[in-house]
Amino acid sequence: MPEHAHASLPHVPVLDSTMAYRQRGPKDAPVVLFLHGNPTSSYIWRNIMPALGGAHSAIAPDLIGYGQSGKPDIEYRFADHVRYLDAFIEAMKLDSFYLVAQDWGTALAFHFAARFPERVKGMAFMEFIRPFDRWEEFHQNPQARATFQKFRTPGIGQDLIQRDNLFLERILPGSIQRTLSDEEVAAYRQPFPTEESRKPIWRLANELPIEGHPADVHRWLTEAHAALKTSTYPKLLFVGTPGAVVSPAFAAQFAAAQRNIRVVELGAGFHYLQEDHAPRISETLAEWLRGIEGQRTDEVATGNLYRG
Repeated sequence: MPEHAHASLPHVPVLDSTMAYRQRGPKDAPVVLFLHGNPTSSYIWRNIMPALGGAHSAIAPDLIGYGQSGKPDIEYRFADHVRYLDAFIEAMKLDSFYLVAQDWGTALAFHFAARFPERVKGMAFMEFIRPFDRWEEFHQNPQARATFQKFRTPGIGQDLIQRDNLFLERILPGSIQRTLSDEEVAAYRQPFPTEESRKPIWRLANELPIEGHPADVHRWLTEAHAALKTSTYPKLLFVGTPGAVVSPAFAAQFAAAQRNIRVVELGAGFHYLQEDHAPRISETLAEWLRGIEGQRTDEVATGNLYRG
């Protein structure tokens, strides 16, 4: 198994547990915080973080209950992830930073940015979570929608995800264009060897704000997306074809209502775009960050620092 899949990650104490994280680059450089989704971990960013080189400090935590982070006895609702991520950010003494996110990582990023816009220097994201008014808006694939409806059916969903491990064995590989290697499959399976360990996966599948439920998550993300629409910090949206929850057509529609956003079409891809397009994502990210940092340097020099 490759070293990056097998290596023990550093941990930081967070609330009543610990959170693991990957870090690349000098610690005194501008920070780029990578946030993964369900059911992955910081491992999904392994081929993207190195491209930032020595110019940035790339940090990717394992969300609580995921990867090598602790698995405390909590409900693993969205609000729990917010609490633990906030605590991780403070424990790491991160002041202002760029956010790079996918899936539930985007919900956390948008929610953080709505509360602390002055701390966000820019945001790159893909396959993002948002309130879905109707089930038909959630996923382009009718079969996938039907599966997620089963995930949210009492007495069925927990068995499918926790007992049968369907999310890891079918949803994850089925949402990637290429075939994962045995080593990569093993790395994704490793954090979830038992039914109980898969509780976070089941919970987040049930936290998706669809048709107004759960009401609290729907409200928080509605507010977060409203704040995103008025924000002026730089944004970079990656989109695959056909995508899963974000199609190229929807990405264009979404971007038309945003400020200071650039859309990058990656080509063939479903949901976990990092596994199919790591080189393009990493190269584009590095170029985007260089452009922003160069602009900020110029504005500091002229006394007109961008405050968006």
